[in-house]
Amino acid sequence: MSTTSKVRSGPKEPSAVSARYEDDLYGWAEAQIALLKAGRLTEVDARNIAEELADVGHDQYDKLESALGILMMHLLKWDHQPTHRSRSWVNTVHEQRKRIARVLRKNPSLKSRIPEATEEGYEDARDDAAAETGIAKKLFPKACPYDWSEITTRVIEFEDLRSPEE
Repeated sequence: MSTTSKVRSGPKEPSAVSARYEDDLYGWAEAQIALLKAGRLTEVDARNIAEELADVGHDQYDKLESALGILMMHLLKWDHQPTHRSRSWVNTVHEQRKRIARVLRKNPSLKSRIPEATEEGYEDARDDAAAETGIAKKLFPKACPYDWSEITTRVIEFEDLRSPEE
């Protein structure tokens, strides 16, 4: 009886809930879902739920920024190393465009953050393009040279100019 009253009383419950959050995230999440579905709102771990929800939003933004960075790195490589173009670059561009479209379709409110994600993604794209190509970073434009239309719709195709083997 005293254990039950301790669990339900204020000071002990948050530390027990927080410990579960720290030690068993999956179990904690399942317990929070059950409490929410049961309407037992006074028993939920609101602080950690809020933190997890914020992380979900940040994760979606990070997916957008990452896909933009990878895509723009390949556009930079495409523009600065035309003799190295390959089907894999084309495939990467198309795949990242699909990822961007999917993230925005599932999270339409991220559209307002496209300029910020593009700017931050371009910083990574520039660093990564320099690392992958061996071209000095200063030779890539400091500001993103691509507008949204070019990022999402510019035609990138590869024609294998090698002679077919006979």
